Amino acid sequence: MRRRQVARYALLALWAAVVLFPLYWLVTASFKDPLAVSQGPRFVPWIDFEPTLAAWSAIIRGVEKESVAGPLLNSALVGIFSTALAVAGGAAAAYGISRYRISVGPLGNADVLFWIVSQRIMPPIVTALALFLMFRVAGLLDSRLGLVLVYATFNLPLATWLMHNFYRQVPLSLEEAAKIDGASRGHILWRVVLPVSAPGLAATALLCFIFAWNEFLFALILTFDHARTMPILIAAQHNQRGIEWWALSAMSLITIAPVVAITLALQRYLTSSVLAGSEM
Repeated sequence: MRRRQVARYALLALWAAVVLFPLYWLVTASFKDPLAVSQGPRFVPWIDFEPTLAAWSAIIRGVEKESVAGPLLNSALVGIFSTALAVAGGAAAAYGISRYRISVGPLGNADVLFWIVSQRIMPPIVTALALFLMFRVAGLLDSRLGLVLVYATFNLPLATWLMHNFYRQVPLSLEEAAKIDGASRGHILWRVVLPVSAPGLAATALLCFIFAWNEFLFALILTFDHARTMPILIAAQHNQRGIEWWALSAMSLITIAPVVAITLALQRYLTSSVLAGSEM
């Protein structure tokens, strides 16, 4: 038994090292100057290399590099508003599918839900050209609003599917009691169902935000300068001499930090949503 525990912990330690080493590499590379990076793998500060804040100063102040302030703000605004739209629309649609009987010929609720989810299965690149042409006509190219609409549209099926599963865990007796008290459907959804489904809302919002925060394809095609997001800025960290790993590493850490912070803040709700999902 003890040997099994030792082997188990050794395997976990090995896996943790494999997962955490790239993050450690990012941290050390962000505190190197170009010469230290070009000298090969050096991972121990003050022994293998002398730490410097040159990369951080360059990307924050915009000295010889584009500042991260604009793209970071774009990513935050687009992520927040697209998540709000997707979760709001998905929560309403999922409630209708889970509580009302839908009959369109031979099709029922399950068929409608599958059709909605199938839109997320479609490769995004299929719609890229059509969206580009429509946005050019509508004047939405290189705009935050354009990205918000695209991300909300593509996250809506995911939000609908997830919230539908969480609504199934809400006891119908709660809604029936609210009906007896004279509550309307809208009041029941807002005051009864959504508060009970808070863990599901948190998990859904986090996933939608992460997808919007990390999205690269549409940000590359639909933006040029004003609405550029962090993934596009990171991808642009190269010049005639090659990839600027020191700046790329610092930008990557700045991009990772908000998602990690939000995940830790919502950890309690995420744990509850996982436990609820295991009971489905």
